[in-house]
Amino acid sequence: MDSALPLSARHEQVLQATIRHYIATAEPVGSRALAQEYNLKVSPATVRNTMGLLEKYGLLYQPHTSSGRVPSDSGYRLYVDRLMSPSAQVRRRVDAALAEEIDWMGHSLESLLRSATQILSQISGYLALVTVPQANTALIRHIQLVAVESGQMLMVLLLDSLATQSVVVQLPPMLAAEALAIDDSLGRRNLEILSNFLTHHLRGRPLAEVTSLDWGSLDAEFEQYGVLLCQALGDLALRSQPTETPYLVVSGLAEVLRQPEFSDAQRIQAIVRLLEEDQSQLWPLFIAAPSAARPVPSGVDVRVWIGAENPLEPMQGCALVVSNYTRHNTSVGSVGVLGPTRMVYENAVAVVKSAADYLSTALSE
Repeated sequence: MDSALPLSARHEQVLQATIRHYIATAEPVGSRALAQEYNLKVSPATVRNTMGLLEKYGLLYQPHTSSGRVPSDSGYRLYVDRLMSPSAQVRRRVDAALAEEIDWMGHSLESLLRSATQILSQISGYLALVTVPQANTALIRHIQLVAVESGQMLMVLLLDSLATQSVVVQLPPMLAAEALAIDDSLGRRNLEILSNFLTHHLRGRPLAEVTSLDWGSLDAEFEQYGVLLCQALGDLALRSQPTETPYLVVSGLAEVLRQPEFSDAQRIQAIVRLLEEDQSQLWPLFIAAPSAARPVPSGVDVRVWIGAENPLEPMQGCALVVSNYTRHNTSVGSVGVLGPTRMVYENAVAVVKSAADYLSTALSE
């Protein structure tokens, strides 16, 4: 749809009223209802003529010859691009709910994202989807070496995502004999010194970069541990390589089932199958969105897929609103809501943007 269509202020006003009425009622919209309910200050005949022109432009259509009109995908697209603004009230509501109900201390990142996803689905009334950051995008916060038994120590990495990675290091007999028993205070002191060294040099760096540590700055008495620790760090980095398809946290199926568009069992089954069995197809929509999903205007970093813009057939009766969340200005995941094309875009964009901003701030602190 050409966003440069020569629409007058009246055309845009009637289109906006038609879309809002249809979103609220899910019923085809007639000219008389618009003239009476939206204070258009023109006669029903003028509204009818304007709706006819909007239909000619492909922004409205009649599902039946005797019915009113409903918005097309192109009509929704023009509405999102030119006629709507994200709801400030909904943004404040999401901000307050996330701040009040989510405690970042002592919980895994995945459990926190699940809580956030539930809040988003409840507020939006749509399916909420959040991608879990891959381990290789997390930054190291702390490294601890702990003696677990004679001849072995455990290396534990705490990441800024609140996740942990660990590996058991098997010591050769010569090092094992050098007071690394659990009850040896000198051995514990040595492990504390090594832990502080590793944390000092690796804090704030991605796990994928741990093998680039300059072991030459390690005191001579600890050089013998360098090869072992380097190998252990390399094992952790290799283990944290991203899977082919990052994991999606999903919530709100019960919410979206309340929408009349999803009363068709086959439609909802196709979407559920996509979410449960074939998430790999969804991944490009969240991270590498093609130009079909244009960003929302006014500087809001949110992308919207509407109806046939979705490349996946089960979603072509849906709208998907997506925004990335970041850690220290680097994108690590995405937040989205999925609902019918007849969604309240002002609210959906506000929900997604607010959640993405909240997660970005929380992960960067």
